[in-house]
Amino acid sequence: MTVKLPTTEEMSEVCEALGMSMPVAEIDGFIAQMGGAVAAYNVLDTLPDDVPLVKYPRTPGYQPTGDENVYNAWYRKAEVKGAASGKLHGKTVVLKDNVLLAGVPMMNGASSLQGYVPDVDATIVTRMLDAGATIVGKAHCEYFCFSGGSHTSALGPVINPRKAGYSAGGSSSGSATLVAAKEVDMAIGGDQGGSIRIPSAYCGTYGMKPTHGLVPYTGVMPIESTLDHTGPITANVADNALLLEVLAGPDGLDPRQIDISTEAYTAALGKPLKGLRIGVLTEGFGHANSETDVDALVRKAADRFRALGAEVADVSVPMHAVSGAIWSAIAHEGATVQMMHGNGFGFNWKGLYVTSLMQAHDAWRTRADGLSDTLKVTIMLGQYMLQKHRGVYYAKAQNLARRLRAAYDAVLADYDLLLLPTVPMKATKLPEPSAPLGEILTRAFEMLGNTAAFDVTGHPAMSVPCGMSDGLPVGMMLVGKHCAEASIYQAAHAFEQSEDWTSLKPA
Repeated sequence: MTVKLPTTEEMSEVCEALGMSMPVAEIDGFIAQMGGAVAAYNVLDTLPDDVPLVKYPRTPGYQPTGDENVYNAWYRKAEVKGAASGKLHGKTVVLKDNVLLAGVPMMNGASSLQGYVPDVDATIVTRMLDAGATIVGKAHCEYFCFSGGSHTSALGPVINPRKAGYSAGGSSSGSATLVAAKEVDMAIGGDQGGSIRIPSAYCGTYGMKPTHGLVPYTGVMPIESTLDHTGPITANVADNALLLEVLAGPDGLDPRQIDISTEAYTAALGKPLKGLRIGVLTEGFGHANSETDVDALVRKAADRFRALGAEVADVSVPMHAVSGAIWSAIAHEGATVQMMHGNGFGFNWKGLYVTSLMQAHDAWRTRADGLSDTLKVTIMLGQYMLQKHRGVYYAKAQNLARRLRAAYDAVLADYDLLLLPTVPMKATKLPEPSAPLGEILTRAFEMLGNTAAFDVTGHPAMSVPCGMSDGLPVGMMLVGKHCAEASIYQAAHAFEQSEDWTSLKPA
């Protein structure tokens, strides 16, 4: 018998945590009535778990060092060969290390998760392997994915392959780096506040955050289910569209996949832009931390779209200016409840619960002092708000999220796409290990002003490299209607084919 009746002392602690004052005799009376329920738990314990079968053989691989890992972007190298044919046959893919790959260690950038080996494959892993891809390993990511900079992983910073000593962006830092460094063809990233698009902007890759729910999140370590997205990072638009074709669609396990539709995204490639309407979002420019060369290159990209035949005009969504406040409450409180207190999965939804990950992740409670500073500040504030304000601000933010989506949708009723800088600045220098707390946190969160909004609203958004300045890439973001990724690919491909983006300069 695995589950036993609680002792009087154990139940006294439970009652205290619940705010109950109860004498020992009364506690014992309640314990005496719990036998049937405890017996039911022991029946449940004898039943096999219902998890997807692992289809393709693999080995645990190894953690590369030295010349094999010059940017510190790899966590594991482990080859898993997929089917002998398919859309992705011949393509190599690296997974962000929050994606479960059975039999291959996963740490999600966190010291508290080191040593965990998943027992299931994420849905997207199976889909890529079924399509003929070869998965070549796991890429470093930031500590539980809580940073837009690349300096928070427990195994050290990821270095920008374009310029030594600079951030690769986060939290999908290793994924974008390995694509930009041409070590892999494709990568999987994750995005809750910009974590596919930020490293793509910093490294000069194409990063698509799909419509919320379009790509199943099953088997990817959650942060906050209303913000969680996973999607492709690639070196060109065609590969991005191809990979999304394989990833997208319901899997019967992810309850977020409501009212989604898929299409052949590669069919959008090569389509002319005549008649396509692009709105340049004025609130996306001129932030307090915006760099003039970034704004200038994105404005020049808008002009190029006009020259390619698109109809381009400035548009305004005033609510974009407060979108960060809405995201902040959801991220702080939601992540504290789901990812931390709920061991990643929480309760009250139907789908795949990876019980092995829940058990392994529980270790954070005994190792909380070792959490990254970015995670500490997030959950300290989240817990304070929950205790002080009872979740009211989280609830209000979720209510306002509907209004925020409607504000973008109102403009997208007349335009096919919105265009704005992915992030206000180019990649910044990596903080020194001895950097003050303020610098560490600033370098982690300063770039979220444009990206986080679309995690809240679920609109598809892609970072497209649009030029170079001071040896670093600049990214523009294209945002589309829900489930209209094809329009983004149409525009991004036309821009990519019009001129080598690395030759574009701000003046």
